Amino acid sequence: MDNLPFNPCALIPVYNHSQVLTAIVAELVALQLPVILVDDGSDTPCKAVIEAIIEKFPAVTLVARQFNGGKGAAMKDGLRTAFEMGYSHAVQIDADGQHNRGDIPRFLTLASLAPESLVCAYPIYDESIPKHRLYGRYATHIWVWINTLSMTIKDSMCGFRVYPLRASCLLLDESSMGNRMDFDGEFVVRWFWSGGSILQQGTEVTYPLDGISHFRLWRDNGLISWMHARLFFGMLVRSPLLLFRKLRNNKK
Repeated sequence: MDNLPFNPCALIPVYNHSQVLTAIVAELVALQLPVILVDDGSDTPCKAVIEAIIEKFPAVTLVARQFNGGKGAAMKDGLRTAFEMGYSHAVQIDADGQHNRGDIPRFLTLASLAPESLVCAYPIYDESIPKHRLYGRYATHIWVWINTLSMTIKDSMCGFRVYPLRASCLLLDESSMGNRMDFDGEFVVRWFWSGGSILQQGTEVTYPLDGISHFRLWRDNGLISWMHARLFFGMLVRSPLLLFRKLRNNKK
């Protein structure tokens, strides 16, 4: 990796999340973080909120997608835009208020000390998490461990990360990844396959009672299941390399 100066931004994919978006952006701006909002085809009320944010905060850049393509599609556009704008890293934060923004400085410090690493949060839940979401994550954990031949990755679905942009965009260019809720899991598995370093930190995650979730139980679980199936066959092809790497690391 080139010795680029550490120059992070915040990246928020948005789809009809208007309740807490202004407050989230204000907190990020207070941290002196430039913000990139990716509007993934939101409705008129949400667009009005986004327009007001753009007028109020000069540090905010808008990437407007004409049609809703999914969280993954929004993230791909946002990561590429951030890299083209000259940022070295992007902090991914969801727009629904689940993530603990107070942890952002700690995550950025980790990224600055290990700039080639993908910094991933693993969630520490309170009682607000819907049980079907909690149990579904355990099934995903098992598949991720199978598809990496490792139990290294503690959580593959949390959308609170710091991406090294050059390496991340290169991985996006080299790999075909899902465009919806399957993106977060697929990205981290393919990052692991590529030999990229992963740093993991716990963070408290809450599910607000009035929060809006765009997770569609049947559609998104179907996409995630298909993603794991595709990755399984990719793992079989890569298994000699993954096993060799595992044995090498165990000897260190």
